[in-house]
Amino acid sequence: MELKKYKLGELMDVKRGASLAGEHYATSGEYIRLTCGNFDYQNNTFKVNTSKDNLYYTGPVREEFIMKKGDIITPLTEQAIGLLGSTAIIPEDDKYIQSQDIAKIICNEDLLCPSFAFYLISSDAVKKQLSAAAQQTKIRHTSPDKIKDCTVWIPDLPTQEKIGRILSDIDSKIALNRAINQNLEALAKQLYDYWFVQFDFPNEEGKPYKSSGGKMVWNEKLKREIPEGWNVLSLESLGTFKNGINYSKDEIGNFDYKIVNVRNISSSSLFIDTQDLDKICLKSETADNYLVGKKDILIARSGTPGATRILQDGVDYVIYCGFIICFSVNDNGLKPLITYQLKDLERITKGQSNGSILSNISQDVLKKLNAIVPSVEILQIFNQQIESIWGKLDKTLNETSNLIKQRDELLPLLMNGQVSLNSDL
Repeated sequence: MELKKYKLGELMDVKRGASLAGEHYATSGEYIRLTCGNFDYQNNTFKVNTSKDNLYYTGPVREEFIMKKGDIITPLTEQAIGLLGSTAIIPEDDKYIQSQDIAKIICNEDLLCPSFAFYLISSDAVKKQLSAAAQQTKIRHTSPDKIKDCTVWIPDLPTQEKIGRILSDIDSKIALNRAINQNLEALAKQLYDYWFVQFDFPNEEGKPYKSSGGKMVWNEKLKREIPEGWNVLSLESLGTFKNGINYSKDEIGNFDYKIVNVRNISSSSLFIDTQDLDKICLKSETADNYLVGKKDILIARSGTPGATRILQDGVDYVIYCGFIICFSVNDNGLKPLITYQLKDLERITKGQSNGSILSNISQDVLKKLNAIVPSVEILQIFNQQIESIWGKLDKTLNETSNLIKQRDELLPLLMNGQVSLNSDL
């Protein structure tokens, strides 16, 4: 594959967004302003920004800054390490406004294929140049001119189109898998809510228990009615709590571990994304005391206090940091139920102000929480259905991890011509 040398400025234009006055920020409106929070920089995709509630913009804005579906964007501000050089594609027309921290990429399509450009900008070759040229402030910045000044080597247009199509197809399958898993997680949560919040699990006739007149009894601990024969027990009586390991990044040991930090809990939803875990070499006689096991549920103490995650089966040598509490259930059969009961804390703490009891999760707080424990028969049926859903989640997650690995290995090889493409691709 023959490669030709260019400056990015010869291949594209890079346009900075509008300066948007804060007085027009709003919690609702027609347009949403783009921010660096719209970049899933670890997966190089667009994401909906949920970190702020005033993302709408109600002021005047020129038509050129209203984004169209398929527009390629890249950040000009590095609000997280590794963000510069990330790319994302606008998912729909006339919804987003390009702000001044965001650059729009406009390809010269006689020389550069847009789908290839998306991966070219986020390649290591360009990212390293942007990082080296970034302004060295607390939050680093780049500019349209610095992006256009990057040097690249690219193949001819037909080859670019093939490379872009191969990588786009992989990313499309990754996106589809993630959508499937979001639906599976929503299904599992709905099942839990239906059975253990609304108490409409199937009765002996297969009808919704509470709605069909199932007997309910008052529980003084919860100050509400629960199904007859069910128990309310403290978490302290159902398992043990342990804070994570405190360590120094300079510490050197004799064994490599992957470690769960708070950011890994924040970036996951149910199963922790083990592809994104930091690696650390620690002494095994110390770190082995913090290995995540099959009975363990991990709970964040900070970030979103109470956020609850679990580890996929078959993932070994993973430990957890000191900002995480591990709850080990005595009876593994209770793990799915308690996982979802604990996940309700995440919903509660997101709306709490500082100083409330749930804004700082500790073992003492968690030990006092109560869990609703159903009859053995109901628990067994619930577990069968949840474990079926979790099995499908696990399978799709593993497939997605393999696709990401394949894409990340292919990307530099395709970009620098080390892998040739068949003419019929």
